[in-house]
Amino acid sequence: MWVVDHQSTYGRGEFAGLSGSPAGPFAEFEAFVAGAAGRLLHVAVLLTAEPEGDAPGARRLLSGALARTFADWRRLRGDDPYAATRAELCAAFARSAWRPHTRPRPDAGVLGRLSPQERLVIVLRVYEGVAEEQAAALLGVPPERVRAVCHRAVAALRVRGAHDGPTGRAA
Repeated sequence: MWVVDHQSTYGRGEFAGLSGSPAGPFAEFEAFVAGAAGRLLHVAVLLTAEPEGDAPGARRLLSGALARTFADWRRLRGDDPYAATRAELCAAFARSAWRPHTRPRPDAGVLGRLSPQERLVIVLRVYEGVAEEQAAALLGVPPERVRAVCHRAVAALRVRGAHDGPTGRAA
């Protein structure tokens, strides 16, 4: 299983254990991870609402999604590996979101104030730019539900943002 290096940044996407011969059968996978890991890690951080510097839950989600993508790599030929990994990441987050959670951490940021379902829809629709129908198919809900959750989350962010100071914390 790939573990995100604690020293990595979003732009570099460095992973421990991925060095090897470029002539190996999964050199394409290694190249994919090198190019997409930073953005996927940022998606995971947004989903978990963890602080950027300390995001063990996001790293755990991403490691699992990359492991599943690696297992399916040969079957993904011709498909978009980024979309497949993002789908795995979102599915894993959705499964974990049904578990009981504690109150949001004070350093969770703006998205930490939303429910896990609202965060998932906002990240897919706003950050990733996934179409409403695609997000609905990915989440297994009707497009109307995605639209309603997105509108509710945006409204909640606007209301909460009006009460916050310039730092994002309650004034």
